[in-house]
Amino acid sequence: MTTALNGTDTVTAQRPAHRDGNVLRWLAAYTSSMVGDTVYYVALSWAAVQTGSPSQAGMVMAASAVPRTLLMLVGGVIADRFGPRKVVIGSDAVRCAAVLAVAALLFVTSLGLWPLAVLAVVFGTVDAVFMPAVGALPPRITSRGQLTRVQGMRGLAIRFGYVVGAPLGGLGAAMGGAAAAFGLAGLLIAVSIPLLISVRIRELPPDDAVGTRRTAWRDLRDGLDYIRRHRVLAPLTLAIALGDLGFVGPLNVGVTLLADERGWGALGMGWVVAGFGVGAGAASLLLAVRGRLPHAGHVVAYTVLAGSMAIGALARVPDVVAAVGVALLIGLLAGLSGALCNALSQTQADPAHLGRVTSVTGTVSLGIAPLTMPLFAATAGAWGTGTVFVVSAAVCGLGGVVALCVPALRRAELPR
Repeated sequence: MTTALNGTDTVTAQRPAHRDGNVLRWLAAYTSSMVGDTVYYVALSWAAVQTGSPSQAGMVMAASAVPRTLLMLVGGVIADRFGPRKVVIGSDAVRCAAVLAVAALLFVTSLGLWPLAVLAVVFGTVDAVFMPAVGALPPRITSRGQLTRVQGMRGLAIRFGYVVGAPLGGLGAAMGGAAAAFGLAGLLIAVSIPLLISVRIRELPPDDAVGTRRTAWRDLRDGLDYIRRHRVLAPLTLAIALGDLGFVGPLNVGVTLLADERGWGALGMGWVVAGFGVGAGAASLLLAVRGRLPHAGHVVAYTVLAGSMAIGALARVPDVVAAVGVALLIGLLAGLSGALCNALSQTQADPAHLGRVTSVTGTVSLGIAPLTMPLFAATAGAWGTGTVFVVSAAVCGLGGVVALCVPALRRAELPR
């Protein structure tokens, strides 16, 4: 049963997020779900490789990206219409049921690629609803002044999910095959559901709710118009999009190409990726502990610009040790700018529109930007890896230029 945060609950909402039991229950649910997600992707990739060819396995792994990209804007409308908490609980329930169903089938029979592809499509479709709802939930469970700290805590949960989930998935697959790994993923996602049910949320005033008599298309148009007219959200959304478009290629494809060209090997590539993860984790820890950084708009602009220069420098480093150091710096700067951008979005947006605001940035970050990875690889083959790193750095740097050149964004502050 949903409980509104009012009266004595408002006092609770003003507590530091890391001491607020309500936020900690949400964090535990989110962490369990993130670990389960990572275990699921390990299980899916292992099952696909064991069942089909490498190219077929790649198609299965990519199958979830299509519905996630096409439907995320609709997912934002759903999150705003029905409330992010209900949508997150429902999404986790569907994901849990789908994963456990595949696990049960694998225990009794061997599956071909088609059931795995269907599972990937279902997961991607649910993700299109889940991700905007997750982004819209923090302002409903804590005060505005704690949202930066919550973003830091969320970043730590994501890093924890990657670090713990991948070995757990591998262990499950090694001991019991893909069926055991899928079963473990489903159980971890299931743990998040009762925790989310126990989370109290702040209900919106009736006048702020998305109109139930309007069509979903009208609600989507209103959300896009709301972003376009907003003095801070419009340039912030553009800055986020440019930053992600310039960042995804170098991190996901460029590091592999550099490791191959420079003779660093798989181990060297792993150290570089780990350097990025450590830097991003340090940024999340800083925000979780500090809770707020002054001059947020300026910090976003300068960290994006500095991060873009570091991306360009990564292609010029002489050895793997230097590459790890630069990757750590990129992770730190990207972690700070990303968390602050999310915090600014959540504090600037009307909570009634936050699902749609999150869906727009998510469509670029999680849908369109990954599609540039094949283009990055092809361009690197034609023009050289170093040249494409510089181009990507320039695109990323444009996001910082936007943040600096738009006064409303440059002067934006986070609430105390």
